[in-house]
Amino acid sequence: MRQRPSPRSGKARAAEPSRAQGDGPVSAALKGMRRWGLLLVLLVLALGFGLADAGFGTLENLRTIADRCAVPLVLAVGMTFVIRQGSIDLSVEGLMAVSSLTFALTVANSRTPLDFGFVGLLAAAAVGGVFGLLNGLVVTRLRVPSFMATLGVGSMGFGLAMLLSGDQPPLIRDQALRQWALGHTGGVANLALTAAACLIGGLLLQNHTRFGRYNYVIGGAEDMARLSGLNVDLYKVLVFAFAGLLAGLAGGMESARLGLGHVDTGAGQMFAAITAVVIGGTPLSGGRGSVWRSAVGVLMLAVLANGMVFIGVTPYLQKAVQGAIVLIAVVAATWHVRGRLRIVP
Repeated sequence: MRQRPSPRSGKARAAEPSRAQGDGPVSAALKGMRRWGLLLVLLVLALGFGLADAGFGTLENLRTIADRCAVPLVLAVGMTFVIRQGSIDLSVEGLMAVSSLTFALTVANSRTPLDFGFVGLLAAAAVGGVFGLLNGLVVTRLRVPSFMATLGVGSMGFGLAMLLSGDQPPLIRDQALRQWALGHTGGVANLALTAAACLIGGLLLQNHTRFGRYNYVIGGAEDMARLSGLNVDLYKVLVFAFAGLLAGLAGGMESARLGLGHVDTGAGQMFAAITAVVIGGTPLSGGRGSVWRSAVGVLMLAVLANGMVFIGVTPYLQKAVQGAIVLIAVVAATWHVRGRLRIVP
């Protein structure tokens, strides 16, 4: 005997398409906000500061913002890969310190007869890469948590930097390097162009190489990656080495701009890099994130800091605002996975 469909089941089936149709626009809107919301916030910030003070939107000030973004952007590219794999790198400032002294002592300077010119930048990057490699080996071979391993390696970098610095920080006397670091090409600061090249390189690695694809996989499910036969330890070491390489380059860039090698070259840069990456939507739990979104985070911080100066906000309040932004960004990035992360009051 054929059963007649119940009214309830028919209503349920009729409701399913409408529910699916209703979810479509909402889902699309959420995806759109995740993709473009950060840019929208940046535009609103820029527009607000521009309306508050006409000097904010001048070409000269925009160049200042671009120049200010250079070093944090280089660091944020490397930090994105580290955080996306579920790790953290707290050695940035120590690596920048030792790379700064390496750079200053290998170019024309006030203390040594060495004069390797722009090769000094490569030497600084190489030193950072070696310390980054050490970070990765300590994490993967000794199984030390990344925050402790990188903190220890960063301290080693500081110690070596202080040893190289001695009683007097070396002054850079290579005028070609100084002119390059302070100069512009096509109206854009040379350091900003260097940072843009690093950003493009990071995007290529992220989107078109196994290095980038496996970085997502390891951050999303490291145990599953190991079970599938992926050499997780190798790629984690490579990520730390890459981040160290960029930290070393950033140390050389900052020294070239300042005109000397100093142990405090990277002061405050680690916080700025991590902040930019988190604001860009890369959760500290790993598995998600993008280099270009981290770049927008860097630009947002630079616009915010520059704009607050124009409207007369004190430096102490600026730090408080940045801290609040970090807290909001972390909450927003982890809210949808708080149950899985076992985040409880």
